[in-house]
Parts: sequence; structure tokens; C-alpha cells
Amino acid sequence: MTDRPWVRPTARVVVLDPSRRVLLLGARLTDPAVPPGDVLFWYTPGGGVEPGESVREAAVRELAEEIGLDVAPAALEGPVWFRRHVGPFAGIEIDSRETFFVLRDVVHEVDPRGRTELEVLGEEPHRWWSAAEIASDPVEFAPRELASLLPELLDGPWTGPPRFVG
Repeated sequence: MTDRPWVRPTARVVVLDPSRRVLLLGARLTDPAVPPGDVLFWYTPGGGVEPGESVREAAVRELAEEIGLDVAPAALEGPVWFRRHVGPFAGIEIDSRETFFVLRDVVHEVDPRGRTELEVLGEEPHRWWSAAEIASDPVEFAPRELASLLPELLDGPWTGPPRFVG
């Protein structure tokens, strides 16, 4: 037995609409055995990379599952950010290695029909946020400095190398 966290490669997408708002999902679940509570933090759509799948392919699959949006892998800009987050879920320490992409000018009504059983259990809300709303809201966001990171994405397209964010 090991005390090491489970390393989980993860793909995430910063989904931007024509009004320069970002789509975020509200995490409410800490353990599948515990009913969801209030929103703990807001995060970008995405999830784990499956065996045999590239990070970009995972990002596209996650968009379809979580928000019902089908896009081609080439539509994603980036990667733009890398983030490492270590934390518990359901009593398991997870070392999430996140790769973020950007998808611009999205006009879409979220359709959660493709969500996994765990995502359905979490009853996660969604919301389109402006950078100003994120900067002024006391709730937690992932990545934590999302408000200060968004302006460089909003001015896109992204042309630089990926940045490491906290």
C-alpha cells in the first residue's frame, strides 16, 4: 500500500462566449456517499484523460459529456495553462495534472444529458461569468487566480507557450 496520491491527467476548457464571459460549473460534491451541499468552488468544464486518449481528445469528450457541446479538436486553442492540484475526493488523495485549452465565441445552452453518474449525482449548476464578476465575488474559483488570468485569454488568440498557474 502506498501513501502517494493518485496521479490523474486532466483536460479542461476555458469556454468563452461572444460577450467575453466564461462558462463555469459549480462543484458541490465532496464524496459520492454525502449529499451535495452548497457550491464549494467554480471551475471550467473538463475531466480525466482516459487510456489511449490525448489530452485534446479528452477536452473535446468532456465538453460533450458535461455541457452537451460537440466541437472538433482543432477548434481548441492551446494548451494555454498547466496546473497541478492535489486534494482529497471521497477519501482518496488525487494529484490532478490539468491542461487547459480555450474555446472562443461559443453560443450554447448547456445540455447536461451526457454527464457521468457521478456528475449527475453532484447536481452541479453552471453559469456564465464576466472577468469583473469573478474578480469581485468572494467564492473560490479554480484556478484560484482565474480573474487575473482571464484578460490575457480574452485578448486572444493565444499564441504563446502554456503558462503554469496555481
